[in-house]
Amino acid sequence: MAKQQIDARHYDVILSPHITEKTTLLSENNAVVFKVAGSATKPQIKEAIEALFDRKVKAVNTIVSKGKTKRWKGKPYTRTDFKKAIVTLVEGQDPIDITEGVS
Repeated sequence: MAKQQIDARHYDVILSPHITEKTTLLSENNAVVFKVAGSATKPQIKEAIEALFDRKVKAVNTIVSKGKTKRWKGKPYTRTDFKKAIVTLVEGQDPIDITEGVS
């Protein structure tokens, strides 16, 4: 498979990996979870993953997590909303090792 051209906008779409116990369990099903830009679309996320990590993407599911309301020194504030993308890879693809960084 020919590697796609990496563009600067791909780095604007994919912000960071989202590492939790639940996302670690998803890696057994050939899926990886990333925090993405709030304005990113599923085709943009798919294109960015395929270009940055050189893997074939089967599906992209997105979730917008609303920020919680918290209190600090008695004053309420709201954490910012963020968007997550669950990226499922095609069967037979090597899993994305998020600890190694972008190659």
